[in-house]
Order: sequence, then C-alpha cells, then structure tokens
Amino acid sequence: MRWLNKLPGFTRSASGLEWAVWRRLPLITVVGSVLPLGVGALCALWWPEAPWRPDGSWEPGFLRLGFALMGVVVLHWTLVLTVAIGCAIVMLMKGPAYVADPYELPDSDRPAARR
Repeated sequence: MRWLNKLPGFTRSASGLEWAVWRRLPLITVVGSVLPLGVGALCALWWPEAPWRPDGSWEPGFLRLGFALMGVVVLHWTLVLTVAIGCAIVMLMKGPAYVADPYELPDSDRPAARR
C-alpha cells in the first residue's frame, strides 16, 4: 500500500501571487521588525530629556512609546504569520490531487436483504 496516491489525469493549477508573497515574507518580517526598533532608537537619541532617570526608572512617555512599538512588532508578526498560513493553504490547494484508498461498502446502492 502506497501513501499519497496521485489522482491520474489531474492538471495542476498555475502558480500565482502566493509564491511571490511567500518568497518576500522573510524580508517583510525583518523590515517590519527592524523599523520600530529604529524608531525607538531615534526617539531615544532625540528625546528632550534623558529617557531614564537617575534612580533607574524610565520616563513615562518614553516607556509608553516603547510598549507601543513592541505592540506594533507583535502585531506585524501575527499579520505575517496569517499571510504565511494563507499562502501555504493556497499552495496546498493548487498542488496535485490525491486519492484515498477505496472503501468497499458491503451494499452500495441497495440495502442487503435481511435474513
């Protein structure tokens, strides 16, 4: 018994936008993660006062900005993951068709006569 028997005579669908998006996802992930880090670094450099206090605590505005930027990064990762799952589903659906092993029914069209 072989696993994954391909359906004979099935023609595969042409690849489309899903492969172009799939190939760009690593770059999109890196750029979308580095950009908020760069914004945070620039804000730390040009913050009116020092973003941290002498007692070791952070300025509330800068801390709020940092949490917002972390939220943007996490949101970006979830969006990238959602798009990746969508691309994988479309690639699987456009791939070759497979048939399962046949299951012979004891009485296919008519019920068996009762004894």
